[in-house]
Amino acid sequence: MIKTHRLDLRRPALIGLAALTISALACSSGLFRSEPLPSAVVQPTRTAVTPALTYPAPSSTPAVPVSTLPPVVAQPGAEDTSLVALYRRVNPAVVFVLVESSGGESLGSGFVIDAAGHIVTNNHVVEGARRIEVDFPGGLKVYAKVIGADKDADIAVLHVDVPPEKLTVVELGDSDTVQVGQSVVAIGNPFGLAGTMTIGIVSGLGRTLSSERATTAGQPFSAPDIIQTDAAINPGNSGGPLLDLQGRVIGVNRAIDSATGVNSGVGFAVAVNTVKRILPHLIAEGRYTYPYIGIGSMDSISLAQQEALGLPQSTGVYVTSIVPGSPAEAASLRAGARRSSTGDVSPGGDLIIAIDGQPVIDFNDFLSYLVYHTEVGQTVRLTIIREGKTMDVNVKLAARP
Repeated sequence: MIKTHRLDLRRPALIGLAALTISALACSSGLFRSEPLPSAVVQPTRTAVTPALTYPAPSSTPAVPVSTLPPVVAQPGAEDTSLVALYRRVNPAVVFVLVESSGGESLGSGFVIDAAGHIVTNNHVVEGARRIEVDFPGGLKVYAKVIGADKDADIAVLHVDVPPEKLTVVELGDSDTVQVGQSVVAIGNPFGLAGTMTIGIVSGLGRTLSSERATTAGQPFSAPDIIQTDAAINPGNSGGPLLDLQGRVIGVNRAIDSATGVNSGVGFAVAVNTVKRILPHLIAEGRYTYPYIGIGSMDSISLAQQEALGLPQSTGVYVTSIVPGSPAEAASLRAGARRSSTGDVSPGGDLIIAIDGQPVIDFNDFLSYLVYHTEVGQTVRLTIIREGKTMDVNVKLAARP
């Protein structure tokens, strides 16, 4: 399981950073000078020559003083120009979120999604908030309230009372079209540095992160279709947008995998299609209800585990546990119950290889289908392999407890 760090930022850390930043600037202030260099440093370097050699007489044209040379101005390339234009267009929609809670102050990011004043951020940024201040890049500061939250996807929706003409709205993209290797941009407030933009690529797709909620058996729920990126995101980036180069939101920055708690090139964002799926429910009802089966599973199956479990293939979802009273128990699904040489998994469980006829490669595939294509109360058909035999089992989905 990936160990991640949330990206909200506690206020005391900002004070230390500010002191460090000021010190760094003081130490480097002598490295860049605007005054001209003294003329001695522009004398040509001469090499040793024999006396027989002669040289042409120097030109009578006076040398141009260094101070009057025209400045060299770097012309931006096409990519630079497009990034500048993207920032100017999107940054006015990215807000600074300041939260006061019983634990003190913390900082995060968010972005405006409509002219009605709805703002998307992470749930962990605003959870337990006593007061929420939203600061816009143009200087406007208002209080906000949480109108909907989802711990499983780690998404929350804020509302601010601001006239539509004062709001800039981002465009939500389509995360199903995102590809590994494409360039992406993150905008947010890392370490409280408002309006920071970083650039990178999509490093991976289809990751799964644990929810902040767990089943009655203590196993955490999971969020599917997490986007991995190497764009620099750090504490304070939580809730900010991950964008394609057209300025469309493809994800909401959520966490980093780091031993130190700061960026190490492995960041994670909630796919925007997950956000679009739950957003209408958060705005209208304040919550989103996920369809639920009630099984525990490994993220994937290694060859060693396949051999130890006696499975005919290494793809699919192997059932390691079943939550009591769940739809899985009602449908008589089986979890591993016998000891094995691996020590961490037990043979005898069902291997789910398809849902409603759609092949399942791993747990992320299975969970994605449930989130995007099913509803509470719907009956799904699971194709499983049990003790070497392939069969179908119908399961009526319930709501996540």
